[in-house]
Amino acid sequence: MPELPEVETYRRELAPELVGRTIEKAEVLWPRIIAEPSPGEFCQKAKKQEFDRFDRRGKYLIFSFIGGSSLIIHLRMTGEIHIHPPSVEPDKHTHVRFWLDDGRTLHYRDMRKFGRLWLVDNPGSVLFHLGPEPLDDSFTPERLATQLARRKSKIKSLLLDQSVVAGVGNIYADEALFRAGIDPRRLGNSLSIVEVTALHGEIRNVLQWGIEKGGSTLQNYVRLGGLKGEFQHEHQVFRKTGQPCPKCGHPIERTVITQRSTHFCSHCQT
Repeated sequence: MPELPEVETYRRELAPELVGRTIEKAEVLWPRIIAEPSPGEFCQKAKKQEFDRFDRRGKYLIFSFIGGSSLIIHLRMTGEIHIHPPSVEPDKHTHVRFWLDDGRTLHYRDMRKFGRLWLVDNPGSVLFHLGPEPLDDSFTPERLATQLARRKSKIKSLLLDQSVVAGVGNIYADEALFRAGIDPRRLGNSLSIVEVTALHGEIRNVLQWGIEKGGSTLQNYVRLGGLKGEFQHEHQVFRKTGQPCPKCGHPIERTVITQRSTHFCSHCQT
């Protein structure tokens, strides 16, 4: 959690709020949340930076500044971003705070402290390992087939590998595999081109649908204004263990793959 749809929702909602705004001051409340540079240099470098452009690469948010440097945020499991009036003090889970030139504050909050922030001149130094963007034209069935043919890992594990496809996580991997009718326990290199093509289409479909619904709110994730996402109401197998499959009525099963809970229908997914 948050995966591509949730991060993309943040990007779309933050951009109109922050483009043109200037950071007057930055404060790091938990130093280990800063990956690069040092926390002191991070605060110094952030001061007087003006937000110019907001991008996303996989599960990473990229805030580009007028001067050419970029603030990169990876939310990991429990990271959140909120904009508050100046009267709102940080709670115990807020680890970075930015004061904006309009009086508001931008808070990075992370209950489990797994997220990381970078302030760098070259985003490629952080993002170089990522595979194709699943919603870009460069992500084709042929490219996915080439990636899978090289691997002997289970297909669910490969979808979680960010070098294979960037941005897919546990929720959307389970949902895409179910819709494509592919058992998550199968080896990636066992899929036929017909199956890879179906999976490619369903990856794109569930991610786009997730974005349209504002992401999935299951635990910590909420949209910028505190609203919940709505895609959790569209889940067909994720966290549906024991419930009837929406296609055949067979109980949804759960197993563990790559240390992640995996939900599927053994009758419909082969």
